[in-house]
Amino acid sequence: MFIGEVIGNVWGTRKHKSLCDRRLLLVRPIDPLTEKPLGDAQMAVEYGTGAGPGSIVLVMDEGGSARSVLKDEAAPIRTVIVGVVDSVSSGGKVHRYE
Repeated sequence: MFIGEVIGNVWGTRKHKSLCDRRLLLVRPIDPLTEKPLGDAQMAVEYGTGAGPGSIVLVMDEGGSARSVLKDEAAPIRTVIVGVVDSVSSGGKVHRYE
């Protein structure tokens, strides 16, 4: 799992049948306390969280677990957005997202 920022939408003219009613978003991993980027962006399936560009999100980044969240073992996915993050607390520091 990682915390990331949604930086865009992804559109596909053809999708696997298990993704037809799902939104695809582009998510960049960030340091949860400084919000500095930690790597390259990757595509993730949005799963009822209401996340969109600018949202700070919790991302499940493991194929088997991501498919379990969607309740579809045949889905060709690796990453799924499982929550929108309001704040992070670490080492006595709290960082709130707006």
